Amino acid sequence: MTSNIVPTRFTGARGWRHILAGTAAVALVAAIPLLASCSTNATAPSATAADTVYVNGKFITADKSFSLAQAVAVKDGKFIGVGSSADMKRYVAPATRLVDLQGKTVIPGLMDSHSHMNGAGTAETTAQVINAKTVSGAQAIIAEFINAKKVPSGAWVQTSRWHPPSQLKEQRYLTRQELDAAAPNNPVYVQTVGHFAMANSRALQLAGIGRDTKDPVGGKIYRDANGDATGVLEETAIELVENKIPSPTFEELVAQTIAAQRIYNRSGITSTIDAAMTEEQVGVYFAVAERKQASVRTGTMWLTRAASSAEFEQMLKAAKFKDNIGNDWVRTAGIKMFADGGMSLKSAYIRDAYADDPHNHGMLATDPEVYKRNVRLANQYGWRVGTHVVGDAAIDLALDAYEEASKDSSLKDKRFILIHASLITPEQVVRARKLGVRVDAQNIFMWDKAGTVERFMGTKLANRAVPTRLLLDTLGLEGTAAGTDNPVNMLNPFVGMYVMVTRKDPRGRVYGADQAVTREEALRLYTNAGPYYTFEENKKGSIETGKFADMVVLSADYLSVPDEKIKDIKPLQTIVDGKLVYEAAN
Repeated sequence: MTSNIVPTRFTGARGWRHILAGTAAVALVAAIPLLASCSTNATAPSATAADTVYVNGKFITADKSFSLAQAVAVKDGKFIGVGSSADMKRYVAPATRLVDLQGKTVIPGLMDSHSHMNGAGTAETTAQVINAKTVSGAQAIIAEFINAKKVPSGAWVQTSRWHPPSQLKEQRYLTRQELDAAAPNNPVYVQTVGHFAMANSRALQLAGIGRDTKDPVGGKIYRDANGDATGVLEETAIELVENKIPSPTFEELVAQTIAAQRIYNRSGITSTIDAAMTEEQVGVYFAVAERKQASVRTGTMWLTRAASSAEFEQMLKAAKFKDNIGNDWVRTAGIKMFADGGMSLKSAYIRDAYADDPHNHGMLATDPEVYKRNVRLANQYGWRVGTHVVGDAAIDLALDAYEEASKDSSLKDKRFILIHASLITPEQVVRARKLGVRVDAQNIFMWDKAGTVERFMGTKLANRAVPTRLLLDTLGLEGTAAGTDNPVNMLNPFVGMYVMVTRKDPRGRVYGADQAVTREEALRLYTNAGPYYTFEENKKGSIETGKFADMVVLSADYLSVPDEKIKDIKPLQTIVDGKLVYEAAN
């Protein structure tokens, strides 16, 4: 039997690609039971031959006991055994791959509970201003993109998402004139991390935005002293430009989605929530799964920006999908609504004014009464709602709306969501718990944007932001989870865990030390907790018999490295459904 053991070659050119050949196609698998202990797994009788047995590893199972194991056996995309290396050899048959992990640490596949994954697949088709440090640097990136891609005159130019106020030396957005200088012959649409965008003169002209154009409900067209548009657009005003940009074809969206999933695999992500999608984009995810090309299990949230409740109800009546339907690769996960903006954008709707702007409380991105009616309608039509809320005043509105909807039909067990809820207060967390409402926050906002948050909101609110300890203690793993809001923030989950454990930003500045969690809790928030979002807690999130064989081989031992080294951990391999979907380069 020893002769069948294939050592993993972490520095070799072929490595696991040779051991686990043919990993491009990923098959759908069935639902399975929850919570078999490691000791039970190790002693359970089985005559089943495994497809693959992994031995000589350190498996952090993240089961109820947070137990460790040496080995696992995998068949048909599920774990059929977890225990010692000696015990797992019972599953080895002549055709079984027997893989020696050489002491490497393995964790369950990670779940990002809030992202915009489909956007990650656009790196080759957008100007990567995410790399800019100055206004002139951003201009150069756009100009170089047009030249390198030979973009024809008159064709639209779009950018990656980024955050100019915290990223650029000038700490501001670009003007239309600055964008005109970079692209005099093309309409340019510059995305940000959300809520704000920029456009040059050609783009504004195509969108019909002039001096007489009124601000749309829930949005703003920024203007100079002469009343001319500066090129900066906020919230619903962004749609005036977006709606003029030609849509990609269905097959282009399929290719983009596959590319995005492979990018997420590089970070050890095996599941996520893609949280603002059109019906066509939802259909793309189902198509990718049907073609057996999926490598990230995805919950899709349908986005609505209906201007009226009548329009929203028509949308619900005509919906192509129902909520919480799908398979093991993709399923619908509610409707996304917006209540406000963001902390680092000075548009989060807060009870107190911004520290650097005493007359500014942020802004609502919706008509409050329309929003409340729409929440009730969604509940009546069998859809749960996830509301983007950041400021405590916006959270008040969302909780009020959820309470009103619950009077029509109880929200208990429906798992409605407060998305972000960065400035949630203790009494609001209690209200959420009583309603059965989830709060899915993202600590990584307080990584590279912490200084900007403090500058805008003051030290007190910056220290209160993203209260993970409070959320975990009040709501439990079933009521909150970790995520990134990528590409708003970096995707790296190990930086996210580092921030949860240390509450430090890149400068070493600590924000909200009392809200730190343990290393075990941080990992559980990235593994056990997220599956509750999609009602799949019995299928994934830990390394246990019967659960999906989704796991990540790490470059270092998560449990023993110093706190400062958590952020430096890298995935060496990502395995989904028992198949290798990512291997680090030499």
